Amino acid sequence: MLTHAGHHLVVGAPLGLGKPHRVLNALCSRIAADASRRLTILSALSLSRPRAKAGLERRFLAPFVDRHFGADFEDPAWFLAQQRDALPPNIEVQEFYLPSGALLGSKQAQQHYASLNYTHAARGIAARGCNIVVQSVARGPDGRLSLSCNPDLTFDLIDALAARGLPRPLMVAEVHPDLPYVERGASVDAGFFDIVLEPAPLPPLFAVPRQPVSLAEFAIGLYASTLVKDGGTLQIGIGALSDALTHALVLRHTRNADYRRILDALWPGAATSSLVRDTGGLEPFEHGLFGCSEMVMDGFRVLAEAGVLKRAVVPDAAAQGRLDAGTATPADLALREAQGEVLHGGFFLGSRDLYRWLQRIGSANSAFRLRMTRISEINQLGTDDAPLRAAQRRHARFINTTMMQTVLGAAVSDGLADGRVVSGVGGQYNFVAMGHALPDARSILLFRAVRESGADVSSSLLWHYGHTTIPRHLRDVVISEYGIADLRDQGDANCIRAMLAIGDARFMPELAAKAIAAGKLDRADPPTWSRNTPEAIDAALAPFRREGLLPEYPIGSDFTPVEQDLVRALGLLKRDTATRSGKARALWGAVWLDESRAEPREDAAIARMGYDGREGWRETLERKLLRAALRATRPD
Repeated sequence: MLTHAGHHLVVGAPLGLGKPHRVLNALCSRIAADASRRLTILSALSLSRPRAKAGLERRFLAPFVDRHFGADFEDPAWFLAQQRDALPPNIEVQEFYLPSGALLGSKQAQQHYASLNYTHAARGIAARGCNIVVQSVARGPDGRLSLSCNPDLTFDLIDALAARGLPRPLMVAEVHPDLPYVERGASVDAGFFDIVLEPAPLPPLFAVPRQPVSLAEFAIGLYASTLVKDGGTLQIGIGALSDALTHALVLRHTRNADYRRILDALWPGAATSSLVRDTGGLEPFEHGLFGCSEMVMDGFRVLAEAGVLKRAVVPDAAAQGRLDAGTATPADLALREAQGEVLHGGFFLGSRDLYRWLQRIGSANSAFRLRMTRISEINQLGTDDAPLRAAQRRHARFINTTMMQTVLGAAVSDGLADGRVVSGVGGQYNFVAMGHALPDARSILLFRAVRESGADVSSSLLWHYGHTTIPRHLRDVVISEYGIADLRDQGDANCIRAMLAIGDARFMPELAAKAIAAGKLDRADPPTWSRNTPEAIDAALAPFRREGLLPEYPIGSDFTPVEQDLVRALGLLKRDTATRSGKARALWGAVWLDESRAEPREDAAIARMGYDGREGWRETLERKLLRAALRATRPD
């Protein structure tokens, strides 16, 4: 590699799972020791194990990290150095998507961040003169290789370099034995790569720990599930809101009576809503959904296993139209049988359950057909084949998450008002634009109505903000835990009214006053938001959590039952001790706590944290604080 690239190595590496950490770490180490050389890494989403602070956090996290990721997992050295602003002067890392919030304090990461749509990333990497590509791959039984988790940019990059008249980069593959072999769209001859490394052994694949889903998040997922049309197309991302939506769709399909009971408690008017009737539905999925998403994650696995994800598309626009219209010819049916595909993706990332599922369905002759392919084929309609993609993506629902919304419909998803980047644009803008470009599609943005930082609670619905990801002229459907705002084609006053109606009651009077002062609203009607409280969400949905219909971990958990108790208790303790007065109350209660009344489940949690009764006074106080939180969050 050093011989090929000369004194300046410009290395392209896939985002997320497809980065071979050992290869890149070795390059970083070699270049750092040689001031005559330079290394530029062009990538996105570098994955690193979570690092705990001292005290309770470390006691909980350290054993989990060792068990979940493996003691021999190798973190990306460049990422850890960036966090400390410690990259040497001859190494630069430029990424177009960052792990959420992980590099807010890094000058090096913030200064070299490239704000790009996902579909423009290959162009941007080519413009930097990429001369080496390193990528993790899977090997198939016939000796062929698969780009597996990351065909998203590699093919597009090679084409972009050729279009600029630049030579093909040195292609370096590292075969990972645990990567699923995906045939359709991602497989290549072994000669596609110039160097193929097969080290043994390699650490396990990075698996994203699945997080709990709150009742407010379930409310958002339930609302969104009513706008998904049977026989349509679904795009979703990763995280608690996507898990909540996935679970709601499964309930709608497999336990429809229970689904309607939950909806009636949350939204009594759902069954008669014209928006639901025209845009989605409440019925089970007779025809099923086609998945088309830049990211394939656990939600698609769960939807496939539940029988929701089952609508196959074919590579012929006319045949696709006849299949959807119910006028298919025998040849159309034969084409669907032979070539129909149920899920298209650009990259995948998730749990080990996801990787095992992908391993089962990745072959070309699998009954469930998956295609992993270029991001340019997923995140946009293209030019020559736009009619085919439009035909396949009928009734598309592009569902994404945002951090903040303005009452005029702009979305803040990737950065802060001062210019610092939280994550990146990724494909969100692409999907929002496609939601407007396709005649029967909708862009749906999900957000939590409030932001919590310790004891501080603030509104995520704002009058304006110093940065936006999605401009207000692309406003469409917005959903919070308090309902749905349909903003498409609305004037500003109606848009503001709809957004105020889904905001938290504590903050809406001030927002309404700003709208009135700006002349955008004549008056506001308080009843539209007066019922929007966390207590109302709990009252509506808590009974269904007790029934087991809205579990904390709807798509599975990587935590043991004891660790799940601890996650709940540690979250409460963090909130309760965020202020001086709260800390004083918690400490006072802990001092007088009777530890002799402990139940076996509580003792198991204390033991899991490594307490054995021989601690000093400071750790004894920690233990008693934790016991109090465990009792306060004990399941009924």
